[in-house]
Amino acid sequence: MATRRPLWAETSELMRDYYDTKWGFPEHDDRELFKMLTLELFQSGLSWSTIWKREAAFERTFAGFDAAKVAAFDQNDFERLMNDSTIIRNRRKIMATINNAKVIQELLADGETLNNYVWSFVNFKPQRLQLNGKRLPSQTIESRKMAKKMKMDGFQFVGPTTAYSFMTAVGMVNARED
Repeated sequence: MATRRPLWAETSELMRDYYDTKWGFPEHDDRELFKMLTLELFQSGLSWSTIWKREAAFERTFAGFDAAKVAAFDQNDFERLMNDSTIIRNRRKIMATINNAKVIQELLADGETLNNYVWSFVNFKPQRLQLNGKRLPSQTIESRKMAKKMKMDGFQFVGPTTAYSFMTAVGMVNARED
C-alpha cells in the first residue's frame, strides 16, 4: 500500500523523505526536541522546505543542538551566526534559540527534561487528529496553552502556531494521513 501524503509532502524528494521518516513520529530525545523547536521557530514566516533544506547547516552552526553548548554561546557566537549565510540570519530568532537553550538548562537544573516538559502538554500520549481531508489547523487549544506556559517559563518565539507545528512535527499530535 502506498503512503498517503499531504500535498506539502509531495513537493520534493526532500519533503517526501521528511514526511516518510520523521514528521509526526513520536520524538522523546531532548536534543532532537530542541532541534525541532529551534527549526520550527526559524520556520515562522517561511516555508518548512526552506528550513529543512538548511537542516545540516543549522545542526553545524548550533553545536549539534546540544542545549548546554548553545546556552553558553556568547557575543562572538552570535556574530558568527549572524554572518553565516548557510542559515536564516534573523537576529530575533538566533537570540531566541540561545535563550531557549538557557531555559532548557534551567529545566534540567530543576530535575526536568525537555521531553517531560513538552509531552506533559498532551498527558504523555500522542493525540490523534482526524483531518478527514481538511487542512491541518494552524493552532489548537492545546498549542495555545503550551505557548502561554512556555512564554511564562521564559521560552521565546514560541507562539501558538509555532507550538502546534512543533507538536505535529514531533508526534505529540498525530496528524499523519497514513
